[in-house]
Amino acid sequence: MAGIVDGADVQGWDWRSRLRDSDLDPGDKAVFQIWIGRLLKWCSEGHVPPSTLSVVQYLESVKTQAPSEHPEAALALHWFSEEYRVRTAPGAGRSVPPLGKDDLGRSWWETRLIRACRGHHFLWRTEETYRRWCHQYALFVAPRVVERTGREEVQEFLSQLATVQRSSPATQRQALNALVFLFDKALDRPLGEFEFVRSAPKRRIPTVLSREECIQLIRAMEGTAQLMAQLMYGSGIRLMELLRLRVQDLDLPRCQIKVRGGKGDKDRATVLPEVLKPRLEAHLNRLRELFEQDRAADLPGVWLPEGLARKYPRSGETWQWQWLFPSRELSTDPISGFHRRHHVLEGTFQNSVRKAANRCKLDKRVTPHVLRHSFATHLLEAGTDIRTVQDLLGHQNLQTTQIYLHVTQKPGLGVRSPLDAPGTTV
Repeated sequence: MAGIVDGADVQGWDWRSRLRDSDLDPGDKAVFQIWIGRLLKWCSEGHVPPSTLSVVQYLESVKTQAPSEHPEAALALHWFSEEYRVRTAPGAGRSVPPLGKDDLGRSWWETRLIRACRGHHFLWRTEETYRRWCHQYALFVAPRVVERTGREEVQEFLSQLATVQRSSPATQRQALNALVFLFDKALDRPLGEFEFVRSAPKRRIPTVLSREECIQLIRAMEGTAQLMAQLMYGSGIRLMELLRLRVQDLDLPRCQIKVRGGKGDKDRATVLPEVLKPRLEAHLNRLRELFEQDRAADLPGVWLPEGLARKYPRSGETWQWQWLFPSRELSTDPISGFHRRHHVLEGTFQNSVRKAANRCKLDKRVTPHVLRHSFATHLLEAGTDIRTVQDLLGHQNLQTTQIYLHVTQKPGLGVRSPLDAPGTTV
């Protein structure tokens, strides 16, 4: 990696494209790009490869020369270092979580954190989130080690999330929960009561497509990607819930989709559009042929959740557990080393939706999640009870579902604009 210049790819990884396609706020993207460019230029001039050590060394120089800019730089370079580590690791890009026994952290505090998370039976995604925030905190306090910091450093870190990063209250609460858990449960050093600058509440209204725009978008797609978009808009499931569907999760006779292990590790049932039954039946027939080819080739079974794989190791070779949307190509599982078939990757479907939106020349920023927003909004506009919509979406809190009331076609209980009043001319 030596000889990297400002703005260049890193070992073939186009970090600029990854940053552009991320869910960060536009303002954050611009700031992150500046700091990542400065880091790479610093590495190039010093003939040192980008690494965790070089990031820490560069942040130390920033802290010495421009202390006020250090928090901003730390957040940007934490994002870069984590993304780089994930994207350039063997088997990068696959959504297969590592086996717990093989993933015990890279430092003393992280090992303690992992053990505490698993002792409290946290979901894998919760553990991953807590570890990501604690790594971000570790970069923030570098070169000091996490174990030798405390309440004052945590206050400073949380405050700069609000004042420098302009993070949302939810993001700041997530960081707070992770750090309180780290010090209280993992390091046995409770922080007690402390104050910090709170993020200002923000009210975000989701992007929603009209029915006509949804039809236009779906018609601009083809093949399996089109079927996936139809299913997402017709059932309201999340992107990862869609990608992780198995054959057994479709109940065609009852027009239901069983979502297993959704957000919060909760199962639920949602509606399956009856109009899609013939197409799904044809899709399953094609999958059956692919399944039989894989079995004839004696390929390893599909990936299974860690506990299930131990209890029923051959379940991945059965028809019921096959992915509903498998990848065309085989891939090597970075954990087990098995060369087998995984589901369609997240980025593949996201690109299909984005390209279709560009072809339709839609004026809105369209992502797969917009289809879920549109599902909820259109149901409410059609008079569906909000509690029913809450259950279909898998929302724990009704307030989360109520946000869609603000984007219905007739907000405010059907209030009519004065400009639409009879006899009004402009």
